[in-house]
Amino acid sequence: MTVDVIPFEPALRDAWDTFCTNAVNSTFLHTRRFLGYHGDRFNDVSALLTQGGVIVGVFAAAQAPADRAMVVSHPGITYGGVVHDGALSGGKMIEAMDKLCAHYRGRGYERLRYKAVPHVYQARPSQDDLYALFRIGARRTRCDLSCAIDLYDRAKPAERRRRGLKKALKSVTVQAGSAQLRPLWGVLMDNLARKHDAAPVHSTEEMEQLAGLFPEAIEFFCATMDGRVEAGVVVFKTRTAWHAQYIAASAAAYSVSALDAIFDHAIAGAKAAGVRYFDFGTSNESEGTVLNESLYQYKHEYGGGGAVHEFYDVDLLGAQNAGV
Repeated sequence: MTVDVIPFEPALRDAWDTFCTNAVNSTFLHTRRFLGYHGDRFNDVSALLTQGGVIVGVFAAAQAPADRAMVVSHPGITYGGVVHDGALSGGKMIEAMDKLCAHYRGRGYERLRYKAVPHVYQARPSQDDLYALFRIGARRTRCDLSCAIDLYDRAKPAERRRRGLKKALKSVTVQAGSAQLRPLWGVLMDNLARKHDAAPVHSTEEMEQLAGLFPEAIEFFCATMDGRVEAGVVVFKTRTAWHAQYIAASAAAYSVSALDAIFDHAIAGAKAAGVRYFDFGTSNESEGTVLNESLYQYKHEYGGGGAVHEFYDVDLLGAQNAGV
């Protein structure tokens, strides 16, 4: 049977989310429940892949905000890609990619930006899409470097991190829970403004909304000093990895290495939960071409190693039909 592409419509929301629950390479970021919180911020052009009328894949996508000729999978999430249950392997994935390109070309788009799911978020090896992209002539246009701990085989943390943890445990109390969200966001906003003249991607209200939608998947780990939140990490939990989405510490927290205590607590929680990886996130600037070496090495000192986030661009007008 051939693979067909159908546009997403609201009536398919529940079927989409049920499929993601059983997919081999999905996280809660791929669900309509998560994508829907964006509201009308993006022009959604998501699609489903079917075979004999049965869903075999979903593809979260939207028009690029600054380029009406480009479709992105997905501009509102860290990674997108073809989410599937294992059925789209080998030649079937090549066929699926061919069909997706034809679908978006038929809707008037000239380029497709594909943000692949990093391997640490795959329940089983699922990189058939990268091979299919090669076959249709896609070009890797960006590569970000993250740092992740393999909790099944963790490298020994650096001595500096062990000293930091010992110091932090004398000065801070670590606790988890959403009650500390607002004071943590105050620390985070001050931190980003002071260091980078920037603001968090999510506002306080948006993060409260997301935490309400995904209480089982979003957790806040905070360090208090004299009863006041001075540092914290927002963790996004998936089946295979816990990801540090936001990391923040005040000057007082830095002076006592508070983040060492927070990460120790969060990493222990991830290991107890049975997930494979703890992902610190990327350390890049300028579309991946600049590595913040000091930040990356800091993360590496916890016993981690490199994991990449890959971005591919497809020229829909010139893409070849790969066949099998």
